Amino acid sequence: MRARSAFKCLLAAAGVLCVLAAAGALAAGLWVRGRMAAGLPRLDGASQLQGLSAPVRVIRDALGVPIVSGATRADVARATGWLHAQDRFFQMDVLRRRGAGELAELFGARGLPLDREARLHGFRRVAREVLARTSPERRALVEAYCEGVNAGLASLGSKPWEYIVLRAAPRPWSPEDCILVSFAMVLDLQDSGGRYAQMLFSIREELGPASLAFFAPLGTPGDAPLDGTSFPAAPIPPPSEIDLRSPDSARGTAPERVASSDGTALGEREAAGSNSFALVSGGSAMVASDMHLPLSVPSTWYRMSLKWPGHEETGVTLPGTPTLVAGSTGRIAWGFTNSYAGTGDLVVVNPTVSSELYHAPSAGGLLPYDVRRESVAVRGSKAVAMEFPWTIWGPIVGNGSNGRLLAYHWTEDDPAASNLDIMDLEDAPDAPAAMAIAHHMGIPPQNFVVADSAGRIGWTIAGLLPKRVGYTGRLPVTWDFGDRRWDGYLKGDEVPSVLSPAGGRLWTANNRTVGGKSLAVVGDSGYFDPARARQIRDDLDALARSPTRAAPRDLLSIQLDDRALFLERWRTLLLDTLSPDRVSGNPARARLLETVQTWEGRASIGSASYAVVRAYRLAVARRVLDPLFAPCVVRLPQFTWAALNYEQALESVLEARPAHLLDPSYKSWEDLLVASADDVARSYARKGIDPRTATWGQRNRARIEHPLAAALPHWAAGWLSMPAEALAGDTNMPRVQGPSYGASERFVVSPGHESEGIFHMPGGQSSNPLSPYFRAGYGAWVRGDPTPFLPGPAKHTLDLAP
Repeated sequence: MRARSAFKCLLAAAGVLCVLAAAGALAAGLWVRGRMAAGLPRLDGASQLQGLSAPVRVIRDALGVPIVSGATRADVARATGWLHAQDRFFQMDVLRRRGAGELAELFGARGLPLDREARLHGFRRVAREVLARTSPERRALVEAYCEGVNAGLASLGSKPWEYIVLRAAPRPWSPEDCILVSFAMVLDLQDSGGRYAQMLFSIREELGPASLAFFAPLGTPGDAPLDGTSFPAAPIPPPSEIDLRSPDSARGTAPERVASSDGTALGEREAAGSNSFALVSGGSAMVASDMHLPLSVPSTWYRMSLKWPGHEETGVTLPGTPTLVAGSTGRIAWGFTNSYAGTGDLVVVNPTVSSELYHAPSAGGLLPYDVRRESVAVRGSKAVAMEFPWTIWGPIVGNGSNGRLLAYHWTEDDPAASNLDIMDLEDAPDAPAAMAIAHHMGIPPQNFVVADSAGRIGWTIAGLLPKRVGYTGRLPVTWDFGDRRWDGYLKGDEVPSVLSPAGGRLWTANNRTVGGKSLAVVGDSGYFDPARARQIRDDLDALARSPTRAAPRDLLSIQLDDRALFLERWRTLLLDTLSPDRVSGNPARARLLETVQTWEGRASIGSASYAVVRAYRLAVARRVLDPLFAPCVVRLPQFTWAALNYEQALESVLEARPAHLLDPSYKSWEDLLVASADDVARSYARKGIDPRTATWGQRNRARIEHPLAAALPHWAAGWLSMPAEALAGDTNMPRVQGPSYGASERFVVSPGHESEGIFHMPGGQSSNPLSPYFRAGYGAWVRGDPTPFLPGPAKHTLDLAP
């Protein structure tokens, strides 16, 4: 009785504690919500912004997109900074910290790996040097923007809500932070450590040169470059170079690697990419742009229309910088895709026996390493010391052969390769002038597609490209003797370009865009499989043949093309694998067969067959390629064959079925293909799912979250995220879309006809969940519904006064 009474008392006490805890949590939640409400951006009325030469008017439409009208460019930049801070300051802070390597200071030790990547290059120091090279006029514009940022932050009723949750304080914005934000994008878009070249080197060293040419080709027969060049399929490596079934073949075993938590299998490439294409139809030129990036809350871009005398431009800005990144000025319209040009090379370093010096005959003989030391602040812990040995060619990033080291010589370590010249596009009168500007813009080298109001279109590579002497840059070489080196950067007339092409169409999709001597000049840092580019090219060809004038909606339909042409041959292979004798008496295989017999042929949200065929391709790829590349993984743990343009090689292997490339675990290639089908069946069985009813939309659901969502309860995380909508599209088709990766924006616009243009973005303008503009526009992005490129009628008006 006494024990039971005590137990009742404990239960009562526990109940009281639960009630008190719930009440405390509710009170805390209400307090945070109140602070969040106080931190909402100002939309109407008037506010003072010191430094303006004249009043600036800010009009917002129903999606919260601002039209900023000012008397001077500097006034517009100042107001842009004010708006960025009001809506996106925490995002800006994270971006500058990413560029500087200062994430751990805010997020703790979990930020250290990313900080190490940035600190290796010392981007804060580089940013200061970039600013020192900036003209006084442009520096004044940057400073006006920064003053606007700090004024916008100060005018909020409360600091941005993220700092309340983190119990931290925002620090002021400075001019060098604008450059650091750009370096954050560099780290997303570029290979900062020569990883791709290290993978190619490991293939050559472990498997041989024929394997390198076969599994990592510069080009394939199915390529879709702008110049029409083609490569023959490389021959299959002979048994003398690689033979998995040789009894005396002592091949290593790669560490086991599993799928990520969302079920993404190895073999799916989600690197920064994009589509951009242009078409001339009926005398008018149109540009379509959808830049593919990791998706989060808030969206990468901030939509704006900027107006000052003689200028009216609309498009996307990057919070933290004062310039339009992509869009239209009425005279030109432009978009970007990551070029995957070669912007960094591995240099073989020969250390001395003592390892304190290295050989550099062309620079005076023996030189000491420049050991660069960084102290990284870590929230809740002691600062972490980092050391990075540098050579005259760049930082040490890996190991070569025979005790040699690898240094990375990269454009982004040179302050001369970064600048704010993208702002010159604001005054470009036409496509030729814009292409000339592109050649001296200090951005990560990008495919630049432009159209002008006179009906011309053009393509070139924007950003600085190295001028190599004596080698191609794909593999490590020694620079000891000066016969292999960079001779500065390519001049504008040395960079491949296309203006007003025959047929009136251009396309890029992270694929190889040129061949021959032009390809040797551009280099290679891992071009994508050509399937997406080929599909866009063919879609444009069909439009060009149409007797009617194309409209923006026609180019939008190409952006939304989710036809699974890439998987047609894989469906045929799976049907052949699931023959009657193999299916008989095996219900799991029978269910797969029934699923793929109905083929929708697209990555639509209702397709079950797409999900099965896609999974089968990846299962086959893993069973074929994992054992082949096991020695490369042992040599280089970050090696992944998914980064290679491997599809042609895989197709050739499955057609020829050579015995020496077959994993000895199987008696025949047919056994491997059946085992791959069983892999797919088991993956469904483990989840208790019937493949016949498991649609692609159930697997491909949006997971677009705020960076702080992972640290919050599920209900709160959902409040900070975009709805988990089913998404059409996938990687190897124009409509690139994964749960947290895809089109960071979509637009189609003809310069001079902006009112006919179309725009989408996977989230709203504001990062505050209480704002009506937190999710505004997201539904149209999911569905692909056309929405206007230009901001709509005014819903709010705010006057910024000097």
